[in-house]
Amino acid sequence: MRKFLISAAALIAVAGGTVVIAQGAATPGTKDVAKVTGGAYTVEPSHTQIVFAYDHMGFTNNLGVITQPTGTLTLDKANLSASKVSIELPIANLTTGIPALNEHLAKPEFFDAAKFPTATFVSTSVKPEGATGATITGNLTIKGITKPVTLDAEFYGAGANPMNKKENVGFIATATVKRSDYGMSMAVPMVADNVELKIIAAFQK
Repeated sequence: MRKFLISAAALIAVAGGTVVIAQGAATPGTKDVAKVTGGAYTVEPSHTQIVFAYDHMGFTNNLGVITQPTGTLTLDKANLSASKVSIELPIANLTTGIPALNEHLAKPEFFDAAKFPTATFVSTSVKPEGATGATITGNLTIKGITKPVTLDAEFYGAGANPMNKKENVGFIATATVKRSDYGMSMAVPMVADNVELKIIAAFQK
């Protein structure tokens, strides 16, 4: 998987949150793929984030995040190529940590959130890569425009959530898209057309 240069501290700053780590505590999730079971999962919205990053005039690599998506995962462990994933992203939950920029991105020249309140990704194929990776190809729809996108996905962990006893599985995926492909304004001077995506995806049975 290619590197995605966003630190945990930056993500926390965007989300406006804090992190508390219990010293010496064992995590319930494991990177042992044998612990993953097949079946139907739904997105666990509280721990799923779609992070985007873009170059601003060559000075900075700025970012934002879309939170609390919905969706489903059908995981066929016996035949991973038959697995499917579908995600719906609420554009109202997009934040950069800068209120004025959030409002600007919601305008017609960008996401046109009033007319197109959601974006979607629906997989069309899954190709396993090694023991823990997969190339997921699918259709990404933003502003009513659908383009094929390929995600470089990696298994992160699986296990039972001690809070509700439900089985969880998590992945990280990366991709690059062009904002011009989705009718985003190209009138912004010296702002990159390429937008990097990092998807932190949690699914729960």
